[in-house]
Amino acid sequence: MQIRNRILVPAFLLVALTAFSGCKKPKPLPPPPEAPPVAATPAPTAQITATPNVISAGDQVQLSWRTTDATSVSIDGIGDVPTSGVKTVTPTQATTYHLVARGQGGSAEASASVTVNAPPAVQVPTNTMSAEEEFKASVQDIFFDYDTDDIRADAQATLSKDASYLVSHPGVKVVIGGYCDERGSDEYNLALGQRRAESTKNALVQAGVGGDRVRVISYGKEKPFCTQSDESCWQQNRRAGFTMDR
Repeated sequence: MQIRNRILVPAFLLVALTAFSGCKKPKPLPPPPEAPPVAATPAPTAQITATPNVISAGDQVQLSWRTTDATSVSIDGIGDVPTSGVKTVTPTQATTYHLVARGQGGSAEASASVTVNAPPAVQVPTNTMSAEEEFKASVQDIFFDYDTDDIRADAQATLSKDASYLVSHPGVKVVIGGYCDERGSDEYNLALGQRRAESTKNALVQAGVGGDRVRVISYGKEKPFCTQSDESCWQQNRRAGFTMDR
């Protein structure tokens, strides 16, 4: 009986130990490794300059811009532009060029301002001449060769300018006086002076001056401009002279 008990006790202890070890909790699994952090998308940057930034009206300005991490770029007043570039503009008034750059990381803005100075005022000279003074300055006498009423080439150029003034001043009427040098009789020179005045009037009429605005008169050799008896003086007296008709 003792021998049996000696065998059963160790066997019972072995079974108890085995049962106890089978009820032990399993160890927990280690946590999974953490995923690496996702890199943030960088935000765009933007820069714009205007050179020069102070101009006079009509001058040109060079815009220069640069951006990073942008997918679209626009400038107010210009529209969509490349992500970087240069453009010449001619602002007519003070202008601020506003740039907006957009990308996956957001947006960025930049501005450049240009001051436009008005052109200097043009000083218009005030005409202080009287109507008669303006007439004398604009309508020139013409001269003739000896004993003829033919219009010379140089006189035709002068008459062209005279006619332009008279056409542009339709309210001005004119008297053409025919003059001669001292040689020849009074009667002959009065007739020659009349022909010279008439040929001058005809030239003005052909150039567009109304005939009703022009009167002619012959002074012959009665009112010389020069009294010396030589060719240089006689040439001054052989003329068709202009005065305003009152």
